[in-house]
Amino acid sequence: MKIISWNIDSLNAALTGTSDRSQLSRDVLNKIALGDPDIIAIQETKLPEKGMNTKQENELQKYFGGYEYKYVSSREPARKGYAGTMVLYKKGMDVKVSFPQIGAPTTMDFEGRVIALETDKFVFVPVYTPNAGDGLKRLQDRMIWDEKFKEYLKSLDEKKPVISCGDFNVAHAEIDLANPASNHMSAGFTDEERQGFDNLLKAGFVDSFRYLHGDVTGAYSWWSQRIKTSKINNSGWRIDYFLVSDRIKDNVIKSDMMDSGTRQDHTPLVFEIEL
Repeated sequence: MKIISWNIDSLNAALTGTSDRSQLSRDVLNKIALGDPDIIAIQETKLPEKGMNTKQENELQKYFGGYEYKYVSSREPARKGYAGTMVLYKKGMDVKVSFPQIGAPTTMDFEGRVIALETDKFVFVPVYTPNAGDGLKRLQDRMIWDEKFKEYLKSLDEKKPVISCGDFNVAHAEIDLANPASNHMSAGFTDEERQGFDNLLKAGFVDSFRYLHGDVTGAYSWWSQRIKTSKINNSGWRIDYFLVSDRIKDNVIKSDMMDSGTRQDHTPLVFEIEL
């Protein structure tokens, strides 16, 4: 089983945009398609609640014609054109797709952040975790989210092994970002967010990248667009993950970042497991 996960930062821009960045995004989509994964998870689609238009659907089919897809978008009372997740799976796969609400605070359950895809052997849960925001204005709500999501995954794990992936919006340890000393009060590296991720792992889940690669440094999944040299200097953060239930950790074959070239922001993750 091969799975690729990517925070795309606007699926519409990637499919139909005319900017240089849009072309870089299409290059990444093409690379994902050539990788021939069984499942693809996409976060931050930013699609409207009413869904994709015909042009967007046609463009998506050019890359992923052999896949079924489901997605959930932000809807009232949440902001429009915000967040959103999608999962694509090869045609013929026997799956049950749902769009769970986890009892999250404020509008977080309406922002299109979680999909669950159940197979006969495991439950796959792509997630786009809320960011604590500028000035950490959503930090307290984020802490509630982390607790609710942990309990949700635990409830699934009681029945079947879980594979969860996506943008978790936290660098877990100091080796997971290039400049930890200056970022302890930054969204994604506060003590509270790191503890929330700790609690998730302690609930019976494993960070597959660290399990395979140990304490390797300089391995990141996100580089700021605001700093033009962030990727050139590898001044990044590892905030995207593949987590697995502890009991299937030894089945993991691969958990790595893909090379997305010069495109800054998130890079895709590629994951393989034998089940």
